[in-house]
Amino acid sequence: MDASGGRGQPRPGNDESAEHTGPEAPAPGDAPTHPASPSAPTPADERGARPEGAEPGAHTPASEGGTPRDTGAAGSAPGQDRDRAPAHPDHPFAHSGSGDGQTPQRPEERRRGGLLMGRPFGVPVYVAPSWFLVAILITWVFGGQIDRVLPELGAVSYLVSLFFAVAFYASVLVHELAHTLAALRFKLPVRRIQLQFFGGVSEIEKEAETPGREFVLAFVGPLLSLVLAGLFYLGLLAVDPGSVPGVLLAGLMVSNLIVAAFNLLPGLPLDGGRMLRAVVWAITGRPMTGTVAAAWVGRALAVCVLIGLPLLTQSGALGSDAVDNVGMDTVLDALLAAILAAIIWTGAGNSLRMARLREHLPELRARTLTRRAVPVESDTPLSEALRRANAAGARALVVVDADGVPRSLVREAGIVGVPEHRRPWVPVGTLAQDITHGMRVSAELAGEELLDVLRATPATEYLVVEETGEIYGVLSAADVERAFVKAMARPS
Repeated sequence: MDASGGRGQPRPGNDESAEHTGPEAPAPGDAPTHPASPSAPTPADERGARPEGAEPGAHTPASEGGTPRDTGAAGSAPGQDRDRAPAHPDHPFAHSGSGDGQTPQRPEERRRGGLLMGRPFGVPVYVAPSWFLVAILITWVFGGQIDRVLPELGAVSYLVSLFFAVAFYASVLVHELAHTLAALRFKLPVRRIQLQFFGGVSEIEKEAETPGREFVLAFVGPLLSLVLAGLFYLGLLAVDPGSVPGVLLAGLMVSNLIVAAFNLLPGLPLDGGRMLRAVVWAITGRPMTGTVAAAWVGRALAVCVLIGLPLLTQSGALGSDAVDNVGMDTVLDALLAAILAAIIWTGAGNSLRMARLREHLPELRARTLTRRAVPVESDTPLSEALRRANAAGARALVVVDADGVPRSLVREAGIVGVPEHRRPWVPVGTLAQDITHGMRVSAELAGEELLDVLRATPATEYLVVEETGEIYGVLSAADVERAFVKAMARPS
């Protein structure tokens, strides 16, 4: 792209970038996410009733080299899944394509995802609106079980069940905090923890640097769930199993065992999948190979859950009586299996995409994505500025003062919005956005470092400068996002 020199002299650069703004692409370096248990399992009574509604969570890396971690139920993902993940992945940076000059919100501000409950260890914890739905579901299902075990409670059984729902998600939060503390110990930033319908998610912004750390980061969540299950079991020994505390402790013990067992299944996006990825990574020396292996195992697990869970529940293998006819319980089991299978399958696919993107991240360089620019003064008519740009083969305009110092960038959206017949009377200064400190980008930036800088100051265009301070050109947010899309489309 061409860029103007410090005194307005054009210099060579890359002008291959597209001129129109494109859709936002997923952020490659998003923190790995570790999802936790999807829905709170219900405890079995002393006669061995099958817990209902128990669903583990999964943790997914924010960038398959960094994603959010799961919270205690499904599984967790290392550094990528992590408020950048694929898991549901964020955009590398936010920008406004409307050209209205308003400062776009940061992804964290746009996607808080619920009610802020606190900031343990400096990490915000949010409760998504969907949690209230699952709390109602757990209260209804578990309340019916308590009513059968302790009929003397009457309507109070549903109040006890609501307490169980809150206590279960508190244990899911502990699961997620285990991932978070491990990530902070390894100096991996954690964007947030979110409690939602299917458990919890720890969004870790970077991937672990070694397979050993990746393994530890994934394992601590299920380990904490097992520890909690053991503590609840010890508490159960000290109370009457037929009392309210006994039923609650039994339910929490069973729930945490289910969360731990589900998360230890060896497939992405579960914690066990992150552990398998770490093992394959250690053996082959290639994190991508580990991701591919764990993702395909995760897809196989999704198929097994879809087919196997209804068969197991109908046969009575999970503790309930065998069912010969198709009833409401069978339909609910099939629906639960389909939801869990979809979550696992989608998470595995996201992990593969984010890993492929992260593998291509080093190819994203500010120097090669920058558009050639020409310097113009603020009162220059738009038509004249465009004539100079066309003559120089440039595709961007930088407004400079009388000394040649860059002051603002002419927004592409602003140019497009001016009809051609009015351009001779519109000064470029009216279409420009002042250059803030964060809008100055070094031409040497590349990969995640480049994305971090752009994400810190969302804008539509950035001034790219050499280490000497000389103007190199203008970097368009749309061009970077388009490069992401191409990277996602390329095979590994």
